[in-house]
Amino acid sequence: MTAVAAPDHVRFEHHEPGALGIGEAAPRLSWQVSHAPADYAQRAYEVAWEVTRGASGRTEAGHAVVHSADQVLVPWPGPELAARDAVSVRVRVQAPDGEWSPWSARATAERGLGAGDWRAAMVGPGYDEGPRETRRAPLLRREVDLPRDLEGATARLHVTAHGLAQVEVNGVRVGRDELLPGWTPYHERLRTFTFDVTEHLRPGANAIGAWLADGWFRGRFGFEGGTWDIYGEHVGLLAQLEVTTRDGERHVVVTDDAWRSAPGPLTRASLYDGETFDARLLPAGWSESGFDDAAWHPVVTHPFDASVLAAPDGPPVRCTDELAPVTVTPTGPGRFLLDFGQNHSGHLRLRVPAASAGTVVRVRHAEVLQDGDLYTRTLREAASTDEVVSAGEALEWEPRFTIHGFRYAEVSGWPGSSGSSGSSGSSRSPGSPATLPPGAVVSRVLHSDMARTGWFHASDPDLERLHDNVVWSLRSNFVDIPTDCPQRDERLGWTGDIQVFAPTAAFLYDVHGMLADWLRTLDIEQRRFGTVPVYVPWIPGGRFWQPTWDIAVWGDAATVTPFDLFTDSADTGLLERQLSSATAWVDRVLDLAGPDHVWDTGMQLGDWLDPSAPPEDPMRATTDPHLVATAYLARSVAVLARTYAALGRDAEAARYERLAGEVRAAYQERYVGSSDPLHRSTTALALGLAFGLVPDGEPRHRAGARLAQLVRESGYRVATGFAGTPVVTQALADTGHLAEAYALLLSHRSPSWLAMVDLGATTIWERWDSMLTDGTVNPGDMTSFNHYALGSVADWLHRVVAGLAPASPGYRTLRLAPRPGGGLTCAGARHLTPYGEASVAWEIADGELTVRWHVPVGCTAEVDVPGVAPFAVGHGAGEVSAPWVLSDAVVRVDGSVADGELATAPTL
Repeated sequence: MTAVAAPDHVRFEHHEPGALGIGEAAPRLSWQVSHAPADYAQRAYEVAWEVTRGASGRTEAGHAVVHSADQVLVPWPGPELAARDAVSVRVRVQAPDGEWSPWSARATAERGLGAGDWRAAMVGPGYDEGPRETRRAPLLRREVDLPRDLEGATARLHVTAHGLAQVEVNGVRVGRDELLPGWTPYHERLRTFTFDVTEHLRPGANAIGAWLADGWFRGRFGFEGGTWDIYGEHVGLLAQLEVTTRDGERHVVVTDDAWRSAPGPLTRASLYDGETFDARLLPAGWSESGFDDAAWHPVVTHPFDASVLAAPDGPPVRCTDELAPVTVTPTGPGRFLLDFGQNHSGHLRLRVPAASAGTVVRVRHAEVLQDGDLYTRTLREAASTDEVVSAGEALEWEPRFTIHGFRYAEVSGWPGSSGSSGSSGSSRSPGSPATLPPGAVVSRVLHSDMARTGWFHASDPDLERLHDNVVWSLRSNFVDIPTDCPQRDERLGWTGDIQVFAPTAAFLYDVHGMLADWLRTLDIEQRRFGTVPVYVPWIPGGRFWQPTWDIAVWGDAATVTPFDLFTDSADTGLLERQLSSATAWVDRVLDLAGPDHVWDTGMQLGDWLDPSAPPEDPMRATTDPHLVATAYLARSVAVLARTYAALGRDAEAARYERLAGEVRAAYQERYVGSSDPLHRSTTALALGLAFGLVPDGEPRHRAGARLAQLVRESGYRVATGFAGTPVVTQALADTGHLAEAYALLLSHRSPSWLAMVDLGATTIWERWDSMLTDGTVNPGDMTSFNHYALGSVADWLHRVVAGLAPASPGYRTLRLAPRPGGGLTCAGARHLTPYGEASVAWEIADGELTVRWHVPVGCTAEVDVPGVAPFAVGHGAGEVSAPWVLSDAVVRVDGSVADGELATAPTL
């Protein structure tokens, strides 16, 4: 038995295993090696591939030996894949002594259709749907005869839509995807999805049915009551079923004028307002063969450009979890208040008992309670209400085309029953209404189906709860695009939010495919408007938001976010693809800044939601917004220089590095040393220090000391908004003020991260004071309890508190550098890097600090532990210990510090 394990987790690009319908003709490959001898380093790899040509059914096979140590996103060594081609690969690796590992298991993928392979038409309902406010979501169907012998046949359904679609074949739902095809600028890029429907089909007569809904395409969406018909007035389905028999004959069924249409049982299907399902209107057996559709209407074909069709880069939205209510409180006849214990995105599944026809069971949703009732003002004009109308029989139902952000739900109209309680935490008093039976209501958690890749633990349960809150806010808002909130009438892809949060997101989940897909949309909208809008996809912004504004922090998503993803994944292909977008943004802002390189013109959002800003004016921060803009210009120019360097384009890298130096010098001349209080705020100092804009030596020392002084004078309350929050703890730690960084992190004094926890938060809030200290909701119009931006501090938890970070792109080299503090006795983190799991954990006991780690095969690590000289290690497990005196300086709940001054901690 060889000492090197067979490679595993073989993957094509960033796709999930066994992906169907990929778009790449030459997909890059990655793999991991679970264990190997200590002296192992990959000398070469061999890829054995088989390609089954979809056009002919002919199989081509081959192999390639490549002398390289690379194992992440390596070039495809086989022939280019054409439409419908299925590919399988096996990989083995060679050790320095020439010994080969065993072969990996086969990994498979299948390419989807190209634009020229589509024969389908975009078809929609062929009847007058009536007023948009009351139109019923349509049903489409068609019957088809298939060969009598389907033994050995394969079948693929390729589908997309204008609007949202869910397909059934012979009465059975196809796939688990939700909100398909998601949200893109549909007339520029429309994603298609491929499903294996072989098991759905039978010889002879078959039926295909589709539910359609407005979705983002034409539903009410956006600010101030929303806009209808943003992308078009007509929903439509584009579907192509291809059945290939054992002898290679292909039978194709497409959406065309042979399909029929009719109003369906969804009398309301809105992303904001919710869904109403009237079971009395459901045509029994409508998606099965033999159904009489003579009274249905012909479909209408809509003009459509197949060149916009594209394969998705990331996973679809799916149900990833189910939550049972932790308490069920009867509030009246047939009415119950449910607490699911966790704010999240999703919708309820109801198992409704038989009731008289016409009985309406209604569900309302909210994030928080006030005075014991659902608090819905913060939803603004999103009704967030689902209804099911009984046909007289028991039924199981959940919405198809809506999603809500909530922790609490009120169920009313529940048919009466004398059944006993089955929900934990609920109670019944004599004469109280019957409670819901066990399993009658569960919440289905919905978001993009990304793999979890990062974990954190610490000795402080409140800090762990904070981290959990960050995770749940990510899950709630990564719903096809990175949104700002899942609950109110907004749910937009704000560029600034993800720009500050991307490093945290990339640690916690495999977000690369999903964000790479969204970055395509950013590029599309940037080319459309000449700049990066504050949110993408762009929709009408009401009376205030304009797509042509050049806004720092937000527009910098074009440069910073691709590089953050590259840092986590080593994906130079993404950098190359987004390079023109990043360059266009930097060049535009350099032009706006002018010869002096200070961006001090135009409207800016600055340190958005600085806690000192009044509820009605979140831009009124304590930091000069043009300082923020110039700091971010310096950062983006430097990041662009590093991008060009990573791509081997040295001349451009040198040019932008020179420009970055000029912007830094301009920043220093204008802002460093200034006595203007707008230039000496917590955020101003943190940005200058974290972005390397303050000169080394005495100026940097003074800036760090002043920042620490401001933090102490604040009573360790947070004083930063969107711009300053991601960097304030880092700036403190980098300048020798780790104790102050911990005191800020662990303060319970509002505004702070842990004050949210004390007030019962289970996600990260939009505002530091979304809920006031008296338990009432902030009166501001813009108040959400589920935003991830202020959770960007979790990146510091991973890199500094736990001590796990990439020292080179893709974690090829790790930095293991924990910095204990804050009275914590242990902490640690795990991350599934492209090479496998890396981890670090430390604990303090009996006057000793012990740090343990695991480095995956293919990586090395730099170990930097206080009290020990830094050293390098290879893959495998290890540990080191050093004497440690636990500081007596502990932050009290009120934010003050016990036992004297904070100790100075080791610098980073």
